[in-house]
Amino acid sequence: MENIKAYVQEHKDRFINELIELLKIPSVSADTAYSHDVFETADAVKASLEKAGCDFVEICDTPGYPIVYGEKIIDPNLPTVLVYGHYDVQPPDPMELWTSPPFEPVIKKTEIHPEGAIFARGSCDDKGQMYMHVKALEYMVQSNTLPCNVKFMIEGEEEIGSKSLSWFVERNQEKLKNDVILISDTGMISNQQPSITTGLRGLSYVEVEVTGPNRDLHSGLYGGAVANPINVLSKMIASLHDENNHITIPGFYDNVEELSLEERAEMAKAPFSLEKYKNALQLNDVYGEKGYVTNERNSIRPTLDVNGIWGGYTGEGAKTVIASKAYAKISMRLVPNQDWEQITELFTKHFNSIAPAGVTVLVKPHHGGQGYVTPIDSIGYKAANMAYTETFGVPAIPVRSGGSIPIVALFEKELKSKTILMGFGLDSDAIHSPNEHFGIFNYLKGIETIPLFYKYFVELSK
Repeated sequence: MENIKAYVQEHKDRFINELIELLKIPSVSADTAYSHDVFETADAVKASLEKAGCDFVEICDTPGYPIVYGEKIIDPNLPTVLVYGHYDVQPPDPMELWTSPPFEPVIKKTEIHPEGAIFARGSCDDKGQMYMHVKALEYMVQSNTLPCNVKFMIEGEEEIGSKSLSWFVERNQEKLKNDVILISDTGMISNQQPSITTGLRGLSYVEVEVTGPNRDLHSGLYGGAVANPINVLSKMIASLHDENNHITIPGFYDNVEELSLEERAEMAKAPFSLEKYKNALQLNDVYGEKGYVTNERNSIRPTLDVNGIWGGYTGEGAKTVIASKAYAKISMRLVPNQDWEQITELFTKHFNSIAPAGVTVLVKPHHGGQGYVTPIDSIGYKAANMAYTETFGVPAIPVRSGGSIPIVALFEKELKSKTILMGFGLDSDAIHSPNEHFGIFNYLKGIETIPLFYKYFVELSK
């Protein structure tokens, strides 16, 4: 492994250019207008795995977008690492907030990334981080240092809830058999302090529709006489939190794990500056559930947030109407032990119960997933920590993430495997937002670190 740094530096420009070409393809899974591009990206991923050294690669059809599967089996008696990633990306909207076109990647220097970062949709989430694993395999094959078997499962529906993944996993358990699952779809504390994500929140995502009159009405002739769905929806949403920002849905907290003061103290050791956090977001203060600090509110506590709300007339000028309908999209981030389907049922029952006379309510569940916590005494975690320690010079800190990767719980249920989350992104990389980017340092450091995980995982497995 001594030559990995030299190999990365020698091929640095090629690695960057290959990623840039992949980022040019607008593989937006949420919008059917991009369907052709999603399929094109699957083909590109297949070609990259073949070129990197996989002995077998195939595009597997599913009820939705395809899954790219690849493998290099050097000895069935050796451990097997299953790499998961996704090639689809979030929609780029709002387009006007991008400083450069989202699918025309450019490298720009920033305060956090003085060596430059690639600005493009999907650069960090997850094409850049997925592609680190492809290039790490290339190095291990070229240098004859691959110490075990490796399989790849790269999907195209992660950004829309991995709709076809459970279907695929259930039907291919023997093909996907492994000793550990490796994912880079998370972040780390900083470029100086690596971290390993040990916990993920679950998710329940719903859309609500409130209907009043059978058509839009003149607000002068009918105002005050009929229920206004937009007014009603606003009040219903406002009632979902109390004065302490505690969620008011009955039974919502029944299975929430309360961490001990000792565990919360360990979490507090992770470097964090509240002032820098506020400044980065241009906030004059933080906001959240009473009794918890910022890094607890966004990781170990459940939340409920409105992701979008609309209804009535929103065009230029004035149109005085009482809308027939009002809508909102709502996400609930859940902690381990909260079942997302049960929470969806609780939300639906409660939201219907608080609707006043004069309107009807429809709750449409979209998707969800379970939370996950991985132990820090496993071989996989120890191998990842050793790899980070070698490349960064300091041990990684275990952290719980506020994000959700529902398929992690699915993998444990169906494949009976633990997942190691080796992320190299930063909070400032603007994933899901305009001007998403991924640092050149982070991209290359990932390629340098991942082969060490293989090395130490095999050594510790003996």
